[in-house]
Amino acid sequence: PGGAEAQLERLLEVAFEEGLINDAAIAQNDAQRAAFWRLREEHSAALKPEGGGWKHDVSVPISRIADFIDEASAAVDRFHPGARISVFGHVGDGNLHYDILPGVGQDIPAFIGRWKEGSQVVHDVVARYDGSISAEHGLGRLKTEEVRRYKSSLEIETMAAIRRAIDPNRIMNPAVLF
Repeated sequence: PGGAEAQLERLLEVAFEEGLINDAAIAQNDAQRAAFWRLREEHSAALKPEGGGWKHDVSVPISRIADFIDEASAAVDRFHPGARISVFGHVGDGNLHYDILPGVGQDIPAFIGRWKEGSQVVHDVVARYDGSISAEHGLGRLKTEEVRRYKSSLEIETMAAIRRAIDPNRIMNPAVLF
């Protein structure tokens, strides 16, 4: 293999030897690469039969991803014991889809009803890691109020000023803050 492939293989070997991973696969051709992308692209859809969950689009510094996942998962378990965590995304740039599903056999509507508080649990950990509660999907209706907990008044005013400059008549998604 080429230099990058050899480095990746060595990285995976070390991670396996140190118990950091259980298994890994590297695409060997275009068909395998397409199959891997299909798994990634259909991950969210695959979670739908679970009945719903708390979805998060967050980012943290790349060097702190593993620590963030450990700390956030422990915090979620304290808040809602038995909840299941599904993390995937763009770890190469620190963007994570940190999704939380109800535990097997748990009351799904009751679980969904705790979304706001559960999201705050996750976002508080994101904030401790100097991350962002919105990585790639923006600050929409669901995060309008929550962003005020994590952004300074200067940051909020700067975002609002940019919005006013780009969309002075608020015709683009008028119901959201930014």
